[in-house]
Amino acid sequence: MSVFKRCSAVVLVLAALHGAAQAAPFTDVLDLPAMPSALAATSALRDVAMAGERLVAVGPRGHILYSDDHGLHWQQAQVPVSADLNAVSFATAELGWAVGHDGVVLHSRDGGVHWQKQLDGRLLAEQLPGTGSDNALLDVWFSDALHGYAVGVFNLLLRTVDGGEHWLPWLDHSDNPQGLHLTSLAPVADQLYITGEQGLLLKLDGERFTRVDTPYAGTLFGAVGKPGVLLVYGLRGHAYRSTDGGRQWQPVTTGVNTSLTAAGVDRDGHLWLASQAGDLLFSQDDGASFHSVSQSGRGPVTALTTDAATGLVLVGERGVRTQVATPTLHP
Repeated sequence: MSVFKRCSAVVLVLAALHGAAQAAPFTDVLDLPAMPSALAATSALRDVAMAGERLVAVGPRGHILYSDDHGLHWQQAQVPVSADLNAVSFATAELGWAVGHDGVVLHSRDGGVHWQKQLDGRLLAEQLPGTGSDNALLDVWFSDALHGYAVGVFNLLLRTVDGGEHWLPWLDHSDNPQGLHLTSLAPVADQLYITGEQGLLLKLDGERFTRVDTPYAGTLFGAVGKPGVLLVYGLRGHAYRSTDGGRQWQPVTTGVNTSLTAAGVDRDGHLWLASQAGDLLFSQDDGASFHSVSQSGRGPVTALTTDAATGLVLVGERGVRTQVATPTLHP
């Protein structure tokens, strides 16, 4: 075959493929089940939580994974959407919720093995006229099997009192007139906090999230603590500590200048922080000071939780890894 004929044949094949691609129907990620992937446990993940003794992690493309052997092996759950998922919360060992982009809320009744859609951006747009269907939910938390909250971009705040059968817009129940993004829900002791942009910290007070003044003007990614101690953290390694419920704050020296993106309290009551660059920090004095921890592996961390057998379980851009809860500290 001549060069001209070969080139003509290639052009015809490419034209046919282009036409087939144009003819292929578009399927919204809200209607497309998550695809199985053998690499899911080593790909990007956004959050991890305990469902009883089971670990459940969520991430992009609708990936939800669960492990029954403390993170050694992972199985992929059946998920009805391919939207990126950002957070997961379990009220009991069986009942869990996950949220993500396109306003999606998923619910599991069997510990994270199977999931059903409770809400998406199309339904949400009907409840909130003037908003798009692509608004992202960034965090979710349930106090029990019935009562829960979800938060997201542009002051997106939802509440349910019936286990997610109905999600009610609660935007007018927060002291956030600028419509700042809400980044996390953080239960600390017997209080529930919301963090957000421009140093925003809100505390649930009855039927309203009221503003708590903080000394930081940058984005806060979360809050962590225990009775008598509240720690908020955010951009460029900034963290602040309060021992009086947020009336007064003291800056905490973290020793890092990258964003702090995850935190937790281990089984011994020690506080941990992790960064976007993979730094892992440990406090033995209730968050007054932190020390860098030696790690066998390193990678960006977006969330962490504690497991009774392995210690810490961390997720991020490189999937799942574990860290012993009795750390070796850098001098």
